[in-house]
Amino acid sequence: MQRRSFLMTSGKSAAIGTLAASLASRLGAADAALSVAVPGNRINHSACKWCYGDIPLEDLCVAGKDMGLKSIDLLMPNDFATLHRHGLTCAMVGNPVGTTASDVKVGTIVKAFNRIEHHDALVAAYGPHLKAAAAVGAKNVICFSGNREGMSDEQGLDNCATGLKRLLPLAEQFGLKLVMELLNSKVDHADYMCDHSAWGVALCNKLDSAHFGLLYDIYHMQIMEGDVIRTIREHHRWFAHYHTGGVPGRNEIDETQELHYPAIMRAIADTGYSGFVAQEFIPKRPDKLASLKQAVGICSV
Repeated sequence: MQRRSFLMTSGKSAAIGTLAASLASRLGAADAALSVAVPGNRINHSACKWCYGDIPLEDLCVAGKDMGLKSIDLLMPNDFATLHRHGLTCAMVGNPVGTTASDVKVGTIVKAFNRIEHHDALVAAYGPHLKAAAAVGAKNVICFSGNREGMSDEQGLDNCATGLKRLLPLAEQFGLKLVMELLNSKVDHADYMCDHSAWGVALCNKLDSAHFGLLYDIYHMQIMEGDVIRTIREHHRWFAHYHTGGVPGRNEIDETQELHYPAIMRAIADTGYSGFVAQEFIPKRPDKLASLKQAVGICSV
């Protein structure tokens, strides 16, 4: 019995030792794989100016460049002189606003391309805006679908395609891309039509143009549909630009919220994307620039 116990104990010890060695080997391999960092940062960083409204553009340029920004988003062509002084660009130019014959302001989030009666005013507003954007070296100009206001998604899709087709030849002439933003209609923009990636991708397929794409806002799409990484992998060919934001609350993108941005950034980089990712969260902490610097660090992969 003593011999049998000894042999059983020895056998168990040997098995445990083998298992431990195997586990150590696998963990070591995993650690080695994790330690092989991608050379340099694969993300081109930007930030949206409106989130830092009380910080002058000049100051934001200085601080932003120091923390690794290459761009500041949602500015207008006349802001480029300031950007250029600091070696920065605007990766996503803001939207122009026009007025219809019936005195409706269009080009905004709520009134835009999903209504035929808006198209003449939108073309009149976007024409000179695209020309001005091209003149300062811009590449992307934002646009919106507009709210549903009782319209079916199918009709809105057709109407958006009709209106955008009028501008795409001009965008091609100037080497620009019109980029429609995906926004949530659950929390921030009630009734907005382009509120799911599937609808936006359907519009992209309908237009099938290298001069039209989507702004995939990670914050907004997490609220509407989740499944962020799979969506990026599946539809990245249409995603011309990305925005961030913490969920819930649209604040800092750190451990206080539910999205894990390093993994999302790696997924974006792994698609071969060479555009920009812009921070579009509203800083909750007193030192807004410290929060921005933290976000740039989180998204540097």
